[in-house]
Amino acid sequence: MIRPGLCSVTFRALDAEAVVDLAAQSGVEAIEWGADKHVLPGDADHARRIGDLCRARGIVPASYGSYVRAGTSEAVQNFGPVLDTARALGATNIRVWAGEAKRADAGEAALAGAARELREMARRAADHGVTVSVEYHRKSLTEEAEDTLALLEAADHDNLFSYWQPVPGRGRARWLEELAMLTPHLGDLHVFHWIMTEAGQERRPLGEGIDDWRALFDAWTPAPRWPHPRTGFLEFVREDAESQFHDDIQHLLALCRRPADAR
Repeated sequence: MIRPGLCSVTFRALDAEAVVDLAAQSGVEAIEWGADKHVLPGDADHARRIGDLCRARGIVPASYGSYVRAGTSEAVQNFGPVLDTARALGATNIRVWAGEAKRADAGEAALAGAARELREMARRAADHGVTVSVEYHRKSLTEEAEDTLALLEAADHDNLFSYWQPVPGRGRARWLEELAMLTPHLGDLHVFHWIMTEAGQERRPLGEGIDDWRALFDAWTPAPRWPHPRTGFLEFVREDAESQFHDDIQHLLALCRRPADAR
């Protein structure tokens, strides 16, 4: 079984309590809390209250989605309050970022510097039983799977992992290649269905991409050292609409509950 989760940034317009209510009513079992709106770094009392509220509703505050960027000014210093807040929340994973441009534009020195900082973050978090996962995202050092591998191999720490999410427009074949390449370092997935149009990327209902997601879930094998339950975190919905969320989460629940012999 795969645990159905929700990224709280999907509903930045709601307060944290409303996010918990929505999640609890919809079968969500885990939340990744965003550090930009719902659980701010340094506010341990609020983090502890939100963690307690989650657990009272049967939800795990599984991850803390920070905006610390390894390789940028004061990243390691800023990681301290993030780690303290994650611990108060009860999160056992912290999401971080790497750099501000893809490797080809940032250069090898930027990759080496980010790797050193990621290693230090992973070391500090490991002392408290918290894993560190780097966001897989465009306009960062993890824009491509090959570069993400190079970064993680340079960091060389057993407590450091990578998320994965589909880059719109690349297509199923490339997405499956990326998942396979990242398997030695792979943790959880961020789940959404976006397409590319002449006007740019467009959010679409998850159900329209369900065949791709069945294939991706079937191919998803976390790193052998990943210590947490596999979690697919729904992230963003069309027009930020709760009605679309209710539809999308039903598709995610069905994906998570597919029996092994159906994969």
